[in-house]
Amino acid sequence: MYQLGLQRDFIARHYLIGGDFGAENIEHSHAYRVEVRLSGEMLNRHGYLVDLVVLEQAVEKVVARFRDRCLNELPEFAGLNPSLEHFCRILYQELKRCSELGGLALTVRLWENPHAWASYGDRC
Repeated sequence: MYQLGLQRDFIARHYLIGGDFGAENIEHSHAYRVEVRLSGEMLNRHGYLVDLVVLEQAVEKVVARFRDRCLNELPEFAGLNPSLEHFCRILYQELKRCSELGGLALTVRLWENPHAWASYGDRC
């Protein structure tokens, strides 16, 4: 099985809802790191799962939607607590829609700090 991965850093804001989460109930920022991993059995005629430039562009397009934004204000989070787990799944769903990624198995891992992360995907 081949794997191709890439990481990107970005900042976004949120505040937690639906419970007493202390300081997390107040809007604050996280320096997120997203790792995107594609997996597949076959390489294309160029010897790639996907051209790395294509993967970089897809990730950048998705990350740009959330960069420097308050997650609570975005329609993807309507009715949801913008937890790390929900955010990870939403990033996965956005990337899975990218036809350029050719339907390969996809895993997204999202850190909200150097020690805490969530993962969502076809092969976590």
